[in-house]
Order: sequence, then structure tokens, then C-alpha cells
Amino acid sequence: MRWGWLLPLAALLAGCSDAKPDKTRLVIQRFFGACEAEYGRVTDIAAAEGECGIMTAMINRFEAENPDIDVVENIVFWPGYDQLTAQLAANDAPDLVTMHGSVISDYQARGLLEPLDADLTAIGAPPASFTSAARAAVTVDGHAWGLPIDTWAPLWHINMNLFRKAGLVRGGKPVLPRSPQELFAQAQQFRARTGKPYLVQGTANEYAGFTRNFYTFVMQQDAAPFEGGRANFRTAAGRNALQLFRTIYERDFTTKNQDYSAAVAGFLKGDGGVFLVGTWMVGTFDAESRKTSGALANGGYTVVPYPKLFARETTFADGHNWVMPRNNRRTPEERAAGVRFLKFFAGHARHWARTGHLPAFQAIIDSPEWRALPHRDNLATLATTAQPLPKDVRRQFPIETIVGTEAAAAISGAKPIDQTLSDMERRVNAVLDNL
Repeated sequence: MRWGWLLPLAALLAGCSDAKPDKTRLVIQRFFGACEAEYGRVTDIAAAEGECGIMTAMINRFEAENPDIDVVENIVFWPGYDQLTAQLAANDAPDLVTMHGSVISDYQARGLLEPLDADLTAIGAPPASFTSAARAAVTVDGHAWGLPIDTWAPLWHINMNLFRKAGLVRGGKPVLPRSPQELFAQAQQFRARTGKPYLVQGTANEYAGFTRNFYTFVMQQDAAPFEGGRANFRTAAGRNALQLFRTIYERDFTTKNQDYSAAVAGFLKGDGGVFLVGTWMVGTFDAESRKTSGALANGGYTVVPYPKLFARETTFADGHNWVMPRNNRRTPEERAAGVRFLKFFAGHARHWARTGHLPAFQAIIDSPEWRALPHRDNLATLATTAQPLPKDVRRQFPIETIVGTEAAAAISGAKPIDQTLSDMERRVNAVLDNL
């Protein structure tokens, strides 16, 4: 296997290289990191761990089982969309690319992706077999534009050792709030008994978390942050969502001024009770809970979806997917190789489920094997409650930064909430009006 990784130029060169004699070239471009030193020759998928390890082992295994295909693997700087856009402009796009569901409509609207409905059905992975969240992630205008890899969502990662000290464990399970008022009362009890804040958050230069929290708690009020492809933030639901976290901030119920790395390290040290972060950390924290020392030791960890604080149980979600960019130079043989890889990946998707992300296939979620993995019973409801933004909302990545920076200003008290919602809506709609 040839590797063109990390540097965009190197990846572009790898994408342009000729196939080995008597082999069909398949260019797979992905994020999830590089771990060639540890997994570069591993083909036993079951022995791999983590996003990078499992993905690398899966690609290695595919190449080993398909000796007529020369796999070129480009590993990109996350998330890799600038590089992909440059490749598309040069009519030299990879054959398969990892893409967030929130980004698919940006490329689909410009005719830069191939629809895969017929291919997915032919390989035994029709959209009907996906979870509702995974199906929504790849469906635009009634067509499937990718094979879902997973669904991810922010979660409540809980330090059960501190919850026990705070008196917030009943029947071996954490006591969770069911309203903002209950959240404030439990956070006050937690601080009084542990001397620590209830929440751990990465808030310093980490705006995605603010956005995900805002979307989640607007949606929980049966409101839509976007309607008709435009921002709809100046609502009572928007105000309540920001006020929730402003109160948490003002009453010192959360850690402050930590970036993502510091927040992860802080949770592992026991800096607070609940870490608001995504599905990708489940495996790391569960491994810590199996140790005999440390803040999460001796089974001191569990994880659940965001609790229902308002009218509806839902959580904002996104997901990872395989898409096939349009490439006029792609031969029928190269396209067939790409579809063969999609079939392989769908057939081994159970391994990806060990990353902590929610499986894309309903059959895996319903399987005893998946339910037997740590904490998966707690997370299974996300298959129906996880909710991405509508597909008519394009440019979701830059919008995420706008919403997050504005929300951070309101939550810290730097800007009034009503002014924040007005500025947030105006700035986002300016993006949407100039696509």
C-alpha cells in the first residue's frame, strides 16, 4: 500500500500516481488520523483499536483480500475539505472520501458527488437498512449520496465516583436532571458535597461545543434552529438554551477557560462530574474505568445521551460517511473497485462500532453483540433521537463557528442574550444568502 499523507501536496501527488501494472487503482481519501507505525501492516480488524487503528486495519484487509486492486490511501488534515475542493477543481478527485453528513449538501448541490442509491442496493446495504439518523445524513432530494459510516453525538460522560460522593447515584445509576431547575439543584448539591463543578467543558477556543449544546436544547423545546434553509434563532427556545448555560457559567457549575485537551485531562483527573464531549471518547474513558487507580477507576464511569431538560428527547448529531466525488477521468473499473470497497466496509461495519460512534446499520444496533459492548445499551436510543440539521442548511461548518463564537459571548456575559441571538441570526443568514 502506498501512503500519501498529512501534506496536501503529497496527497494530491498520490492521487495522481499511476496504478501498478495489472491492477486497478483505488484512491481512498480519509481523516481519522495516521497510525502507520502501529497498524501499517495489521489486517486483523478485530485486533485493532480506536478510529485510526480500525480504519487502517480495514483498508489493509480489503487490499489483502483484493489483490487486483492497488489501494492508494490519502490521509488528510482534518477535515480535508479544502484539499478535496482543490482536487475537484483539477478534475482529479479521489474515488472515495470520508465526509461529514453536515457537509454532503454543499458538494451535492454543485453536482460534485455521485448518487449511490443503486450501488448501495446492489451491495446489500440499501438506505432502508440504515438507522434513521444515518439515513438522514446521506439523503438529499430523495437520493442517497453516500454510505454512512456512523452517527456521532455529544454525550454526558459521567464520573460515577464523584456522583456517588455527591449522592447522585440511585440503584447503581446516575440521577439525571429532567428540567433546567433540577439541573441547577443537582449541580449545587454536587458542588456542595465534592467541592467541584458539575460540568467539565472545553470552552477556550473550542466553539463547536457551544454550537452543539445550543442546537440540542433548542431542538428539545420542539423548536427548529433553521426553517426553510434560514436561521431562526430569535425565539424563546433560543433564549432559553443560552440562558441555561449562562446560569451554569454564572453559578460556577462548570469548569472554565479550558481548551479541549485540558478538558479531557481534567475529566481524567476528576475535575468535575459530567464531561460534555462526543461518542469518540467512550472507549478511552471506559478503559480508564477498568484500572485500579485514577479518577474513573474501579468502574467509576458511565455515559448517557443528553438528558431531556425540556419537552422532547433529542440530541443534535452528525456523522461520518463515504462519498464518491465526481471525476470524469474515473474508469468503470475504478468505479467498480470503489463500490467493492463500500461492500467490504458495510460487511465489516460491526468492527467500526467499537469506536464508540453509533452504528449506521439498524441491524447492528439490534444485535446482542453490539448491546454487549460497554455502555451501548445506554446509547441505543440515539438511533432514533439523534437529529442532524436539515439538508437545506448548507455551509454548516462555517456556520458552526459563527453560532459557537456568538453563544460563547452570551454565556460568558460579554454580550446580552437577545443581542447575541440577533447577531447570530444575521451573520448566519448572510452566509446562507450568499452561497
